[in-house]
Order: sequence, then structure tokens, then C-alpha cells
Amino acid sequence: MKANDLRLQFLPVTKKRWSDFETLFGERGACGGCWCMLWRLTRKEFENQKGDGNRKAMKAIVQSGKIPGILAFSEGEPVAWCSAAPRNHFPALDRSRILKPVDDLPVWSISCLFVEKNYRRKGLSTRMIKAAVEYVKKKGGSVVEAYPVEPKKDKMPDVFAWTGLASAYTKVGFTECARRSETRPIMRFYIED
Repeated sequence: MKANDLRLQFLPVTKKRWSDFETLFGERGACGGCWCMLWRLTRKEFENQKGDGNRKAMKAIVQSGKIPGILAFSEGEPVAWCSAAPRNHFPALDRSRILKPVDDLPVWSISCLFVEKNYRRKGLSTRMIKAAVEYVKKKGGSVVEAYPVEPKKDKMPDVFAWTGLASAYTKVGFTECARRSETRPIMRFYIED
């Protein structure tokens, strides 16, 4: 079954949906105890609190009332995640020589996509990206920025594509605005009123 055939609901991660986020991320915190905290911390902080420490840090963000992104639900079950928030919520991006700011526009960043393994390779990433753009639009944002990978080969392990593939963003209408690495473009979507 392709993603377009799935009846999906896209909802922000709030206090009420914390348990859904935990369910989707599972014991491993999506991948290697990340809990989607990599871009929110220094590398040392991230490594020191991998696993439960990162889970607690993400829970604290959600409990504070900040919304770190959106979940996709299929038949009431969480099946995918997209981290979407103002770029200043991800200070590690600014420290990256490859992903440092392109200009001073206030952008929202999509920094992570995670799809439950039974739902992968069905086009769900594209639907998540579209839903994230709609979410940013509702929140008043005008530019959405993403940091996908563009693999040198046709296939790459899912674990290395956690920021999404450039091709998925292109399908939604994102365009490349900078490239400081052969395999990592910075892409943007400009929201029209």
C-alpha cells in the first residue's frame, strides 16, 4: 500500500500526544537513543545523554508547551514523525560548516523524518513534508528549510537518510538554495499567502 492510499492524520506533538511520540520512537529513541535531540544540543551533551537522557530532554521540550514537530497517524496509530520548528530551536545547525545559515531570513527547519519500518518506501516522507509545510503555514511561517541527503548511489540505508532524501523535497516543491557538500543540499520552500 502506497502512502497516498493511506488515510493519515497529521497532528502536532503536544503534552497530550507525548505517549504517541514515545510509542513511535520505541526503546531505541528512533535511532541510537537520539530522540530527535541531535540538532538541539551540543555534540557532547547529545553523546552524554544518549538514550534516556535525550528522551527526558525531548519530553521537557514538549512539557514546556513547545511543539517540536508533527506525527502522522494511520488508524489511530503513530506511523511517522517530522521535526519542524523555527531554526533557532536547532542551535547545532548554526555550528555546522555545511548547514550554517544561508542568509538572515527567519526560517522554519525540517531537521528529521522518521517513518516506522512497516511504512517505509511507500512515499510517506513526501506526505510528511507536505504536512509540515502546512503546519508551518498555520503557524505563520513563510520559509521552510530542509537539509536532506542526495545519495551518490540509488540506494542508501534508511538510518543514514533521517533528514530525508532530496528527491522527496523536490516532489513537494522545495528548491536548492545552497550546497556546501556534494551530498547535502540546503533546500527551501517559500510559502505564498
